[in-house]
Amino acid sequence: MLLIGENLNVISTVIGKAFKDKDPRPIAEEAKRQQEKGMDWIDINLGPARKGGPELMEFVVKTVQEEIGDTPPLCLDTSNIEAMEAGLAVHKGKAIINSIMCRPERYEQMIPLAVKYNASMIALMWGPEGLPRDENERATLAVELIYAANEAGIPNEDIFVDGIVTPVNIQQPQLMSLLAFQEMLQDIAPGAKSTCGLSNVSNGPPDHLRPILNQTYMVMLERNGMYSCIADAYDDTLIAIARGERPDIVEIIHKVMDGEEIAMDSLSKEMQDYVKTAKVILGQTLFSDSWLEL
Repeated sequence: MLLIGENLNVISTVIGKAFKDKDPRPIAEEAKRQQEKGMDWIDINLGPARKGGPELMEFVVKTVQEEIGDTPPLCLDTSNIEAMEAGLAVHKGKAIINSIMCRPERYEQMIPLAVKYNASMIALMWGPEGLPRDENERATLAVELIYAANEAGIPNEDIFVDGIVTPVNIQQPQLMSLLAFQEMLQDIAPGAKSTCGLSNVSNGPPDHLRPILNQTYMVMLERNGMYSCIADAYDDTLIAIARGERPDIVEIIHKVMDGEEIAMDSLSKEMQDYVKTAKVILGQTLFSDSWLEL
């Protein structure tokens, strides 16, 4: 699993202030830390960036690349189209546009930017009616958006499809729908890549429960074909799983997915927790903040 570090984000108190003050030091330090953690891309999330967005994106991209060079490349994340173009114009190497929604008023403006600057794009399965209800609606949106990108000259290999991860505590069935959609993706668009905002799955539960939710769902998504994910650059266990260094965790989660009988008494507490978490995500156990204690 390839990783896009999510932590250079306007919602961070430190980074948000650095963006506002155009203070390069915290931005450069954060980028350097993510580079050292081995992130494959670094996401720069400015949010809406309504005021001075183009100047800010240009400043942040230059600050980051002056610190780390063009490795890893950057994933530029803002809903401000002018700010997006300003970042693409100064980015060295191949950037990713994060993201282009499946709404004509958005993709008709943003796909040309991907073409102009030879950027990859994240195709977000968010349509005119918002979040798709199931994997079939995701597939319909994917066909529309990927077709528009292909017509503009963007090959499937430069498209990362984001089927949208939802929080486990309020939209549990959507997690299974995304797994099903992942299995369909290569039939829809051979060669297309995929990604997701992984941490959305744990958005809402207590902080101490977030890592195991993220880790478990990442294993499930990868098994169903997920190519990359936007994730916490400082979750060392998640990074180890993504790099193939924790086959024990992957194996136990796969066993739950396959419906195998598991003798819980034979497992360590760590492995028991992954079994319990996988069952919650699969909808076999009702979500509650105390699922690891049951």
